[in-house]
Amino acid sequence: MHDGVRPPVPLRRLAAVAGRIREDDIALVRERARIDEVVSQHVTLRSAGGGSLKGLCPFHDEKTPSFNVTPSRGYYHCFGCNEGGDVIDFVGKIEGLGFAETVERLADRYGVQLRYAEGGPGSTARREGAPQRSRLLEAHRLAAGFYAGQLVDSADAAGGRQFLSERGFDDDAAARFGVGFAPTGGQALLGHLRQKGFGDGELVTAGLVAQSGRGPYDRFRGRLLWPIRDVAGEVVGFGARRLFDDDRVEAKYLNTPETPIYKKSHVLYGVDLARREIARRSQAVVVEGYTDVMACHLSGVQTAVATCGTAFGEDHARVLRRLLLDHEQFRGEVIFTFDGDEAGQRAALRAFSGDQQFVSQTYVAIEPDGLDPCDLRLSKGDAAVRELVARRIPLYRFVLKNILERYDLDRADGRVDAMREAARLVASVRDRSKVEGFARELAGMAGLEVDEVRAEVRRAVQRGPRAQSAAASRRTPGPGAEGGRQEIAASAPAQLPDTRDPRFSDEREALKVVVQHPTAVGASFDELVVDDFTHPTLAAVWQALVEAGGATAAVESPDLWLARARELAPDDVVRSTVLALAVEPLHASRTPDARHAAALLSRLRELTALRRIDEVKSRLQRMNPVEQTAGYNRLFGELVALEQHRRALRERAIGGMV
Repeated sequence: MHDGVRPPVPLRRLAAVAGRIREDDIALVRERARIDEVVSQHVTLRSAGGGSLKGLCPFHDEKTPSFNVTPSRGYYHCFGCNEGGDVIDFVGKIEGLGFAETVERLADRYGVQLRYAEGGPGSTARREGAPQRSRLLEAHRLAAGFYAGQLVDSADAAGGRQFLSERGFDDDAAARFGVGFAPTGGQALLGHLRQKGFGDGELVTAGLVAQSGRGPYDRFRGRLLWPIRDVAGEVVGFGARRLFDDDRVEAKYLNTPETPIYKKSHVLYGVDLARREIARRSQAVVVEGYTDVMACHLSGVQTAVATCGTAFGEDHARVLRRLLLDHEQFRGEVIFTFDGDEAGQRAALRAFSGDQQFVSQTYVAIEPDGLDPCDLRLSKGDAAVRELVARRIPLYRFVLKNILERYDLDRADGRVDAMREAARLVASVRDRSKVEGFARELAGMAGLEVDEVRAEVRRAVQRGPRAQSAAASRRTPGPGAEGGRQEIAASAPAQLPDTRDPRFSDEREALKVVVQHPTAVGASFDELVVDDFTHPTLAAVWQALVEAGGATAAVESPDLWLARARELAPDDVVRSTVLALAVEPLHASRTPDARHAAALLSRLRELTALRRIDEVKSRLQRMNPVEQTAGYNRLFGELVALEQHRRALRERAIGGMV
């Protein structure tokens, strides 16, 4: 493609398009529609080296990226599920389109005039035979434009304009988000789209028109409308708010019904505006309504999205995970905002039940006065919305506090009952390294001995997911997700994750170069500490290498040093790992020199610095910056120093790899 090589057209395609789209036009579509640009609308891609890009596969659920894109060749391939092909294959697969329809859609998007073997471009035959999805999208695009015009020009829309104004949204804000108004008559949109060549049946299928015994009529009448777009920016549905008391539909909000292009469990309002910032900042803010999304974006929180008439679920999580590139080595954050009332607390509990779908840290941001982002912006300004997000707290902590508040902690039996339920929450936490800290926190909050809480957490782990789920079902909204508990159960020494897991690749590669090329490592050896290794087995290997004499012994007699380290290993697993590290090939294409070895170790130290930065940021977020206490200033100074240290390590790591 971009290097002059065009992928061949499979025979199945030639058969599919014979007599329709010309082959050279199809080739031009492939060339114009850059595969990295198209895929990036659905998946966050990061460099994988060698001119390739990598991300989380959109076609199967995975936690470690195996989806690769090679822009120079115009191909993608997933090593996890074996899906692959070119840009036409990708769009057809992800949007459920046939080959010809996919080509036509890409041609429209990238300005390619298609020629047909029978009938010229833009012919009546093509228009009448256009595939359903393209027709439905076109109908929605025209409807969005029609509704937006009505909001500006129609006298009947005065109530809608007043509604927006009272909530702090001016004409520019309405235009930015495409807000519109549906006329009250019931036939306005229907007549408009009929004039554009759409049949009544198409409009009913699209969800824009409903059918009654008296005939078709506009589904949305006398309501303020927000167009709902997919990640590619195509309008696929609408959310409509009631304005008038005489509205026959009592529901305050009315959404497009399920259609071939609109699945409410797969769409997030605002994702088309937020997706780039979500990928850039590795952050997503999930709010509860359309006006909340508007308020957040206008206040500077441009990672905000909302569900459309349904609770946040698994499919929504998958959309965000692909945009966040949510996996062990690029941890982002998902922040849920809820009202401070009882309904908001229930929503937070529901969100926690899906927390284990993310590798990213999940937080909750709740305004103490019970204001949602829209009301908060209106009463306290843009800065207050940004501060709401900045004051987020870990979702698990909010849920833990919620659990404890249901019990009388002044009574011994109340404390025991609270501990038993909360222990299941602690046992469900994904990151095993945090369980000890959470147990201590629970002990302090409930007024119990730490050892007592630790023992209850161990029992919760041993009971396993089924027992915990059964117990949780007998109480008010239960904590945790099954998958997280299973991972906690794996914290027993015999069930540790494989050290070859990609999340430990930097640790393993650093140890390989230390063991195999100690002379190249030299003084860099002493810069590492045991806390630079997050896997217990790899940490034990490092400890054995240090106890065997460290850098001095390694340089003087590498073989004796390695043998001594194996003798000092605490168990067979660590001993076999030392040997494996000694014989496993390095990923480097050349024999490491001192510069390359120092770069590998610097990368490991950078990851340690990142973990410390996250801890300091979390502590700062729990403090009040307005008070400017000595503790806050000290932590802020530490954060600045850590960032400088991390950047220096990054430069050293990059420099050594060049």
